[in-house]
Amino acid sequence: MNKLCADIGYMSINHIGEELCGDTVNIVTDSDGNSVIVLADGMGSGVKACILSTLTAKILSTMLNAGLPLKNCVETIVETLPVCSVRGVAYSTFTVIKIFDGEFAEIYQYENPKVILFRNGHNIDYPTVEITYSQRKVLQTHIKLEENDVIIAMSDGCPYAGMGTAFNWGWKREDIIAYIEPLTIPGAFNAKALSKILIDEVNAKYELEPGDDATVCTVRMQKRTASNILFGPPSNKFDGNRMMSLFFSKVGKHIICGGTTSTIAAEYLGKSVIPTLDFYDNKIPPIAKIDGVDLVTEGVITMNRVIEYAKDYVNENELYHIWSVGRDGASLISRILFEEATDINFYVGRAVNPAHQTPDLPITFNIKMQLVKELEKYLLKMGKYIRVSYF
Repeated sequence: MNKLCADIGYMSINHIGEELCGDTVNIVTDSDGNSVIVLADGMGSGVKACILSTLTAKILSTMLNAGLPLKNCVETIVETLPVCSVRGVAYSTFTVIKIFDGEFAEIYQYENPKVILFRNGHNIDYPTVEITYSQRKVLQTHIKLEENDVIIAMSDGCPYAGMGTAFNWGWKREDIIAYIEPLTIPGAFNAKALSKILIDEVNAKYELEPGDDATVCTVRMQKRTASNILFGPPSNKFDGNRMMSLFFSKVGKHIICGGTTSTIAAEYLGKSVIPTLDFYDNKIPPIAKIDGVDLVTEGVITMNRVIEYAKDYVNENELYHIWSVGRDGASLISRILFEEATDINFYVGRAVNPAHQTPDLPITFNIKMQLVKELEKYLLKMGKYIRVSYF
């Protein structure tokens, strides 16, 4: 598998008074980790703009992921979407970022603000070639990627921010670069956080009343990093050694969730479970320690909170300020899974916990499987590579 992979995150704000966003981001990733990211901006705002940008993003990402040339994709869009009879321009503009082999990017830009590229925390120029497809002039770029490269695409609602209020001519590209550049240094923020920071500033410059839909989509290239989670004891106690052997043989960080599970793991390692009484969050049980294990937490309650953070992360990311600095078990797991890991291996035991089989607790027989499947769903939306093994 490729040594580098793409961390992708995006955020949008809607035109004031509109429930739907006229911008659409669509991401398609194949089994080899190659990704096609499309940011489409429908003309105007509201329902019509949303439908047209959605169609554009879906058509482009699907066709490009299937290996069809851009020329065919643009021709399909031209034939599918109308041209404004008044303005004589396309109903949807777009930016395409195609990443393949974890080493190269092709960027296609049609009437959206020019993509910004940062390398090692500094903005750099990149070559563009103008090519005409079906009377549409598209800027095309091919670049070799490096670790910690940050690519930022945006809709025109971003540079228009503050026009006529804070700025005469909007928030200029060079000013956007100056604002976000210090935050792109290696290890500072992931893609989702950078998009959140930039879109929040756009919203502030609109004085919280956006005069246009605005979207920021960020791609950060990072090394592949594995993390492993052990959750629950096996249904057959004789499978314990096999489960532990597979878990600890994997490279990367090792996280153990659950009291019984941590006891089995400690016995396997010939170590002791050392509890702590540090309640950093009064609703999350404190963590424990086992020599040779990166993190040991309680099970169901902690994992429920992680899922809450994961659900928010793939949507508005409003809880980032909590888990990004928290010292409780759920925050620590979230930072590892959301920000560090690209490949996550789950080792899930099917044993029934007698403590959960009481009418006073709203916990069903397959609670662990439900939690893992729910968390897996959100991690996949983050672009993580997931493998789940049951015992």
